Amino acid sequence: MPTKTEKKISLRPLGDRLLVQRMEQEETLKGGIILPDSAKKKQEIAVVVAVGKGKVTKEGKSLPMPVKVGDKVLMDKYSGQEVTVDNEEYVVLRADDVIATLED
Repeated sequence: MPTKTEKKISLRPLGDRLLVQRMEQEETLKGGIILPDSAKKKQEIAVVVAVGKGKVTKEGKSLPMPVKVGDKVLMDKYSGQEVTVDNEEYVVLRADDVIATLED
């Protein structure tokens, strides 16, 4: 069975864009209080699900993508376009919107 980062996705990003899925946020606080969806903060940490081929310069040279499928990344809070595919929430964003990669 494929893991979360190995799912077959029908959406493929183009150019220097990538498809990420926000990581789940803990829904219960230490005191046992459950947060409603409206009170949850959008998570800036995401897992890369798919990547485009990379940016092409004016000279026609291809620049490699700085991340690969499975990488955990920190992204700008309000960057990208949110999409829903097969009842799953994803964000399509440019590689420039990735602030950092997270090491395990």
